[in-house]
Amino acid sequence: MGVGAGARRPPLSNRGFVRPQPGSTLEALRERTLLTAQQIDRVIARLAHQILEPEDAQSGIVLLGIRRGGETLACRIAEKIRDISGVAPGLGFLNVNLYRDDDVARVLPESEIHEGLTGRVVVIVDDVLYTGRTVRSALDAVTDLGRPRAIRLAVLVDRGLRELPVQGDYVGRTIPTSRQEHIDVILSKQSAETDRVLLRGQPDDAAP
Repeated sequence: MGVGAGARRPPLSNRGFVRPQPGSTLEALRERTLLTAQQIDRVIARLAHQILEPEDAQSGIVLLGIRRGGETLACRIAEKIRDISGVAPGLGFLNVNLYRDDDVARVLPESEIHEGLTGRVVVIVDDVLYTGRTVRSALDAVTDLGRPRAIRLAVLVDRGLRELPVQGDYVGRTIPTSRQEHIDVILSKQSAETDRVLLRGQPDDAAP
């Protein structure tokens, strides 16, 4: 029997469209593990070795983790560098809110830097390299604090989609993404089985 012009259509959920619920199979299809805990351990070890390779790194380096994403990663890399070389690198944390040129500033603890940066090799550390705007802010913050001999960048994941000419010197994994996708880094201060890097896809109907 046909549907008359004045008849009410059935709701969307009865016409084959159902929004995936959290934890459902459809939701799981949009989430993918990019790095497991074991793979993250190997990446961190490789980054530590690469940071130590340049000749100027032998005179001591300072790792500066960008709050929040780079804090834990900087701590993990610093610990691995100490294990490899027997010498703990300088370690600090940067709050770049005052230097941002966009509107994504968040409430964060203040910068915590106890090392002099002038004449030192500084490695800025972040978990994900995206547009490059956070790193540009970090560069401005570092140069306000001193005049390092060199500034380098270490990231766990480079997801592409750059808006500024910024590239990592030490990159754990390069993973092309779309702007409708999001990368979640779950990282503990000590290596843990729960550590993960996840790629989450945004629902098509919610994409801008």
